[in-house]
Amino acid sequence: MKFKNPNASIFVPDSKTSPECLSRTNLLCIAAHADDVEIMAYHPISNCYSRSDRWFSSVTVTDGAGTPRSGLYSEYTDAEMIAIRSMEQRKAAVIGEYAACIQLNYSSDIVKDASNDSLICELSDIIAIMQPETIYTHNLADKHDTHVAVVLRTIAACRSLPPEHRPKKLISCEVWRGLDWLSDSEKVLMDTSLHPNLAVSLVGVYDSQISGGKRYDLAAVSRRVANATFFESHEIDTSDSMNFGMDLSPLLTNSQNPLDFIKEHINTFMQEVSQRIKLM
Repeated sequence: MKFKNPNASIFVPDSKTSPECLSRTNLLCIAAHADDVEIMAYHPISNCYSRSDRWFSSVTVTDGAGTPRSGLYSEYTDAEMIAIRSMEQRKAAVIGEYAACIQLNYSSDIVKDASNDSLICELSDIIAIMQPETIYTHNLADKHDTHVAVVLRTIAACRSLPPEHRPKKLISCEVWRGLDWLSDSEKVLMDTSLHPNLAVSLVGVYDSQISGGKRYDLAAVSRRVANATFFESHEIDTSDSMNFGMDLSPLLTNSQNPLDFIKEHINTFMQEVSQRIKLM
């Protein structure tokens, strides 16, 4: 397929041709940055790992030029960091045996510009070709501006497609804000206990982030373990590791404003807390 950005690329770990590698995708993650995929979408990655009948693909939207850097990487230019982060994302795709790893290389400013529809059009084209069953993306309550922009552009891209080309499900995931606050009845529970060595390896390839001062390798795995243990207070754990998600699928088939949608979930949480305090 032809990308709008000349620096965009498709990397296919098993060297299949582009049409085949894209159309075989069952589960797709659309993420803002290199390493967001491996932090928030380990459930679909692990469920497709080493299978020939189920395939996971990733789309990384930004180029990573604005990443913080220190230590070994403190003197790296933006161009050098873009190259490093691209290479790290490809390493993760090899380790995780992705069907395809697409890197669109947009600047964060373009992604956050609501008047620029180029990313929406490009995501729409990708989704139409892949036709994944489920898309995983960022959380509407995330506290990172670019993450929120990506989920909004993903929703818009899905809505722009004919119903038969849209995914069946759209799930938002945890990165810069967990979903522990979400009412248990509204949580999408994603078991991430498969292949614990793989879970560590996938995030561990991002040396530019870890050596640069952010221990995402420890934090991502620790959040999953904490979710599994603290999910249920009166029962034994049913999983060693778990990510929480929010089901955004209703936004695929109606025109509700995403802001109103997330407000409903926040209000449910507020009412749940209020009722418990009143009861006690």
